[in-house]
Parts: sequence; structure tokens; C-alpha cells
Amino acid sequence: MFYHDKKLQYTVKVDKPDPQFARALQQAIGGIEGEIRVCLQYLFQAWNSRGPVRYRDMLLNPGTEEIAHIEMLATAVCLNLQGASSSVIDTIVGNDPLMEKLIGGGDPRHFLSGGMGALASDANGVPFNGSWVVSSGNIASDMFANVMAEATGRTLATRLYEMTDDAGMKDMLSFLIARDTMHQQQWLAVLEELGHGDIRGVLPIPNSFPQSQEHQEFSYAFVDTNIDPDSQSAGQNRRWTQGSSLDGKSEFREIKAQPVGYEPMLAPPLPEGHAQTEQIEQAGQKS
Repeated sequence: MFYHDKKLQYTVKVDKPDPQFARALQQAIGGIEGEIRVCLQYLFQAWNSRGPVRYRDMLLNPGTEEIAHIEMLATAVCLNLQGASSSVIDTIVGNDPLMEKLIGGGDPRHFLSGGMGALASDANGVPFNGSWVVSSGNIASDMFANVMAEATGRTLATRLYEMTDDAGMKDMLSFLIARDTMHQQQWLAVLEELGHGDIRGVLPIPNSFPQSQEHQEFSYAFVDTNIDPDSQSAGQNRRWTQGSSLDGKSEFREIKAQPVGYEPMLAPPLPEGHAQTEQIEQAGQKS
């Protein structure tokens, strides 16, 4: 069960409303790098957690905190819109047919659909997509996904920071950037713990599948698909082509790509599928 506090987690202040920046902030709410994504990702991982209870408990905390971050960003969108409300409405009901010019480059749906409020969508108005949420049931796999989510989210927040001169918005974003820093660290800490003090110990994921059942001649080979016969990078000091593998179980090597399979040949089309006569009669011909 969840509880709420009417006060924001951190101060949200807008000195000069900016509808364009309100639109940009939508990416941090409903975009693939945004807070809805990480909120649902951490919560579903927690709700689906099987194994040590401490991981479930840990995931519930940032998952719940991310709700507070959505609240902060939604408030920031509202504050960036409210000072421009009269001009927004005048523009929308005016005679200018070019939608991209509405509200000075802002999103007309902030008025049309949200009544001057935030939306569960990205900066282009595309609704949040739940397929972005990763909850695999493998704690190490999920932690790597979480590191990526926080890394892209922090990158987005730093870009938003550079987009605005508003001191209040920079202050809010500075807080969110700091939280992304911590969240990256905590996911890496879980991976370190799972690896018994060394992240490499969790590799390969899942570690419950016996590597003896892999075709191990391909397990640590970098496949060079460049058609240039001289492209192979041997001796060029590329970490992923030589030296000990990151899990310490083998050595990296590089091989030129070459087929070891066969040319596929499918059965003729089913008559009831009503392919063309030529497809049915000429099935299996080389040319």
C-alpha cells in the first residue's frame, strides 16, 4: 500500500513561465528516458521479486520516490504554462493554421487535452509506452537495465538543465540529476553484491544456465562482419578482441564472419493460403 504527502519532495519554482520548456519537460515525464518508465520499472521488479526480500524492499523505495519525481515534473509543466494561459488560448482559437506555431513552439495538447496541465506523454505528445518497462525476473539482468535507465535519464536531465536559464528550473533539475547519480550507484552496488564483491562475478547472465551447454567456441569471439579483408583489428589494442574476458573465464579473440549454416529453403505455400500460382508451382527453384 502507498501513502502520500501533500508537500513536494523538493522545491519546484518557475521564475518565468516558458511553454516551450514545458513541452521539453514532458520527455522527462513520459519519454523512454523519463520518470514514469523508471517508476513502473522499479515497482514491477519489486512486485515480481522472488528471492532475498532485501531486493524487493530496496526496489520499492526508489520506485515510490520516482512517483514524487513525476509529481515534481508535472508541477513544473503546470507552472511553466500557467503564466501564459491567455496567450495560449488566444493563439489556439485564432486564425493561424500552423499547429507547430501554437503556444510559441509548445504543445497545444497542454491546453486542448490537459487544460494547461501535464500529460502522460513525451515531448512530441506520444503517450507513454509500457513496453519500455523491464522486469525480467532475473535480478542481475534487471539491475543492468536499471543502470541504463538511470544513465539515459540523467543524460536527459543534464540536457534539460542546459536548455533553460530559469534559476528555479535549474535548481529542480540539479536535484533530479543528483538522485540519478545515487540510483546508478545503488544498482551497481547490487550487482557488486551479487558478484560477491566483483561485478564480473554475475556474468554471464543468467549464471544459472550451464555454459557447458553453449557452443563455447563462440562464447568469447568478436565477429568482424566488415567485408574489408584487412579490417580485422588484431594487434590494435581493442579490449573486446583480446585479453581476458570480463568474467575471467576465457580469452577474447576476433574472427572474420563466415557462414556455418545452410541456405534456407522453405516448403511450398499452403494451397488454402492462396499464394500466387507461380509461387506454388515454382517453389524450391533456385532462380
